[in-house]
Amino acid sequence: MNKWFNPRSAFGITLIAVALLGLPFVAAMGGQAWVRILDFAILYVFLALGLNIVVGYAGLLDLGYIAFYAVGAYTWALLASPHFGLHLPIWVILPIGAALACIAGVLLGSPTLKLRGDYLAIVTLGFGEIVRIFMNNLNAPVNITNGPQGITLIDPVAFGDFKFSGNTQLFGLTLSGPMKYYYLLVALAILVVIINLRLQNSRIGRAWQAIREDEIAAKAVGINTRNIKLLAFAMGASFGGIAGGVFAAMQGFVSPESFSLMESIMILAMVVLGGMGHIPGVILGAVLLSILPEALRYGVGPIQMALFGKMMVDPESLRMLVFGLALVLVMRFKPAGLWPSPERKRELGEKQAEGKA
Repeated sequence: MNKWFNPRSAFGITLIAVALLGLPFVAAMGGQAWVRILDFAILYVFLALGLNIVVGYAGLLDLGYIAFYAVGAYTWALLASPHFGLHLPIWVILPIGAALACIAGVLLGSPTLKLRGDYLAIVTLGFGEIVRIFMNNLNAPVNITNGPQGITLIDPVAFGDFKFSGNTQLFGLTLSGPMKYYYLLVALAILVVIINLRLQNSRIGRAWQAIREDEIAAKAVGINTRNIKLLAFAMGASFGGIAGGVFAAMQGFVSPESFSLMESIMILAMVVLGGMGHIPGVILGAVLLSILPEALRYGVGPIQMALFGKMMVDPESLRMLVFGLALVLVMRFKPAGLWPSPERKRELGEKQAEGKA
């Protein structure tokens, strides 16, 4: 406990807290669009930490994680919109969304317990696409999801009369809707980080790591690999369900196009790029991969105009090209991730040494 309360740690935590509190006001100087980019960066941190339980801790490759995000988003949309005439409060909807996503995680995990590697990736990829197509077609004969048109006029997050949409005057400061969502997302992300830290050093966390390293050896020492793997799917999915609910409230609109395979791949890339199984690395990967493309989107055009006086290449295409090249270079020279855990770095170093020998 002392390491968290020594003067140096207290000073560092205070600096981080002040930076987090002031960051949306700094971003707002460039427009509310940048505050929304911050919101989505934190939302991706939330999702990456949930996927990290499945991929980083338990070593189970999941390409369908976006399905749980969709379950949470549609749960909020159906229970807090004029679509069914329901307007339930946040403390009712979020637990329901987390529970439904948890059930979906168990349903995905149950038939895939004996699969690993590429086979597991293909099955989870199919599950994610099934959920998206299901949401896209569930508008007949009974209109439940409104099909490809999506659900609109979704209620924002609200605590009593305090709503997270629109501007609010608080202590002489004007807080916009994106700013209020920023502070809500930061609070939720801190809670998820604490849960991840507790899991990492718990008996369950050590069991996940044992399965990741050698499932046969883990089973031989008495670990119930079936239940432990199902628990990883369920817990990771529940975080995705909560994030999906907040996403639906922020956007005020959900449709199947928001939950494509590319989103799953992006979240997985955040975990791998930052450093699988290492919470600070996962956070770094999520922040970089969510903010860097947007920075390139806004910067590529002006740079071309300054250098050539005209647009030589479409900014969207060049943005993805630079983005992809950066990913390739990082994984070539930092295969363990930008900020790997000491254990992961040591393991990778030993494997590389064996390969050279």
